[in-house]
Amino acid sequence: MEDIRFGPATAADLPEVRMLLDRCELPSADLQPGHLGHFVLCRVGDSLAGSVGLEVIADIGLLRSLAVAPGLRRRGLAHDLWRRVQARARDQGIRRLYLLTTTAEPLFARWGFQRVARDVVPEAIRATAEFGTLCPSTAAVMVMDLATAGIRGS
Repeated sequence: MEDIRFGPATAADLPEVRMLLDRCELPSADLQPGHLGHFVLCRVGDSLAGSVGLEVIADIGLLRSLAVAPGLRRRGLAHDLWRRVQARARDQGIRRLYLLTTTAEPLFARWGFQRVARDVVPEAIRATAEFGTLCPSTAAVMVMDLATAGIRGS
């Protein structure tokens, strides 16, 4: 593929990010322009090919919205997005990173996340819209300790 670019999202990207997440059947209803300050986007040509975001709460974070357009999957874009957002999380002082998934548990496990019980998740993460109302209670909850883990998924 040619002309692949990664970069930060801006508030102006919100409609396009929501459309991508909807196409990938990921939650988007709670996204506001302010969330996008912690998003990394991938563009192929002029099209949004992928996204990944963080909800930052002190030294913990919620990984969200890792999405790649269906026609561009299996080309390493998700991995590239993950490496970039992982570095960003570390740079922002995030020590533990949580996520919820209904479809990608094996992928995240390969990248170093471990499944945990919902009741051990910090209240700050449980209070997010994604945890509380947007993801089903059957979603797997996973965590990575960034403070002790090496760069994973490389």
